[in-house]
Amino acid sequence: MITHFPPPQPEKMPPLSLAVRVGDLLFVSGMGPFDEEWRIARDDFPAQMRTVLACLDKVLAEAGTDRSRIVKTNVLLTREQDIAEMNRLYAAWLGAPPYPARTTAVVKALPVPDFLLEIECVAAVG
Repeated sequence: MITHFPPPQPEKMPPLSLAVRVGDLLFVSGMGPFDEEWRIARDDFPAQMRTVLACLDKVLAEAGTDRSRIVKTNVLLTREQDIAEMNRLYAAWLGAPPYPARTTAVVKALPVPDFLLEIECVAAVG
């Protein structure tokens, strides 16, 4: 069975589901740093990272799972200088090891020009 978790304001989103559950796995789309008011903390990497992690927590909770069940993440950054801070905030968010598998890449740009990062993940559910 496939379950889609639609965005809260689909008129502001591209054609995607925030997450799709297939069996016992949840595939979460790349989360950007939009807060609940659809604002972005421009040029403030720690604020953007905290916003992305909060978005992931919400989507995971809505699907019946949480960050402790994440098995894989993909992190996209637009600035190499943010890698150390990303690692610090990411580790604090996840807690003690073992950590999920992860790919991190520095990219030229993301679809929203003010995004400094985007994170997607796969989590176990059930």
